[in-house]
Amino acid sequence: MDSNFDAPAIERHVSEKWDDDIVPRLVDYIRIPNKSPMFDTDWVAHGYMDAAVKLMEDWAKAQSIPGMVVDVVRLEGRTPLIFLEIPAANGGSDDDCVLLYGHLDKQPEMTGWDDDLGPWTPVIKGDRLYGRGGADDGYALFGSLAAILALQAQKIPHARCVILIEACEESGSYDLPAYVDHLAARIGMPSLVVCLDSGCANYDQLWCTTSLRGLAGGNLTVKVLSEGVHSGDASGIVASSFRILRQLLSRIEDEKTGRILLDGLHSEVPAERLVQAKEAAKVVGTAVYDKFPFLPGMVPMADDLTELVLNRTWRPALSVTGVDGMPALSSAGNVLRPFTAVKLSLRLPPTLDGKRAGELLKQTLERDPPYGAQVTLDLEKASTGWNAPAMSPWLNQAIDDASREFFGQPAMYMGEGGTIPFMGMLGEKYPDAQFMITGVLGPHSNAHGPNEFLHIPMGKRVTACVARVIARHHEAGTRGETRRSAHVAGGSDHGDHGCC
Repeated sequence: MDSNFDAPAIERHVSEKWDDDIVPRLVDYIRIPNKSPMFDTDWVAHGYMDAAVKLMEDWAKAQSIPGMVVDVVRLEGRTPLIFLEIPAANGGSDDDCVLLYGHLDKQPEMTGWDDDLGPWTPVIKGDRLYGRGGADDGYALFGSLAAILALQAQKIPHARCVILIEACEESGSYDLPAYVDHLAARIGMPSLVVCLDSGCANYDQLWCTTSLRGLAGGNLTVKVLSEGVHSGDASGIVASSFRILRQLLSRIEDEKTGRILLDGLHSEVPAERLVQAKEAAKVVGTAVYDKFPFLPGMVPMADDLTELVLNRTWRPALSVTGVDGMPALSSAGNVLRPFTAVKLSLRLPPTLDGKRAGELLKQTLERDPPYGAQVTLDLEKASTGWNAPAMSPWLNQAIDDASREFFGQPAMYMGEGGTIPFMGMLGEKYPDAQFMITGVLGPHSNAHGPNEFLHIPMGKRVTACVARVIARHHEAGTRGETRRSAHVAGGSDHGDHGCC
């Protein structure tokens, strides 16, 4: 055991670092409208992404970590990436590696913010820091370095650490594979991957993510005319593009239940994940749906809490997230419109191949168009999800100990409904690595939506937990336990579903 690990001292160090240094920098970061390239096609000219990179680069370089290398890597035609390398310290191994991951690009503004809040207006209310990107995922670089600083302050051994902060995760991480290949020699072969871009079902304990759904989607367009015409003249003769679009979506989804109708978009839920879903449902209770701002009278899609957990983590689900071709209500005349277009976001089971799912979606929507309408689905995303490999005993124990030390509660495990494309890719590239996927996106934090906030105490505790796990990683390495054998009980789930 690491007798030098003083949990209260780690907690104090991390808390002070957050209060004195990290929160002020996150306030500055929230002010920068560095939207992901999918939502700002002129991101290079606008310069916001470079401003966010510069903020984090300057902060990292100001930290007192001997031998640390901070590089901003720029491949031609791609978003930038921040690469940090921290050498092993206090007797740790440079031959092993912990890879820590996050991103700095943001979702667009979204409407509905409270009058005193805004996406680019940082506001602190109690324990919450409001504004776009603080929790998703601006804190990742700061939290990662704060964990390492806390270890070094106590002279606790740790292996070499590499931190990757990308700038197009919210657009599907399409640039990241090129950077991982480009930096392969500098990264090495991590035996532990820590991702700080996930969620938590409450703020009372450490939550680790066991799976992530994949994502397929893009712009579905139905065209019927070259220009709009008088609806009284054309209705009954020209089919409405909106009605045709409704028909097409009914090929995919049962509009009464929300169930996805295509068998090829489903996959079996592993027995272990069923057990974890039941346990998570017991712990979380009605918070699995209470966290959402339901209107009076609105109810969730199922009564069974376990089914709701499985719905959001292992089952496919369709959302329409945008629309074009429709004027605002205030300027909508009696016109039969020439086209309707919607943006589709189809969440996929973690083990389903994203590329094949995208192809199936496109084929299903474009074949045999009603009335001979022009129907196109321009796929923007086709990302495979991720199902965690079997966890080594040392990591399972380290995560639970960390939760008990810094939260006073045991750790919990649950799948997440979102997508982190990097995880599927890493699972393929580093098949022997262990994974700790966690985050601060808890109840009401509302990532991607209005009134997004970072729960500051959760950020502090997650940081302290990461420090504990990195310290235990060194201990396990001295016992030869960090390199997971291909024959570990339970096996690996990577090889069945490819990468995105």
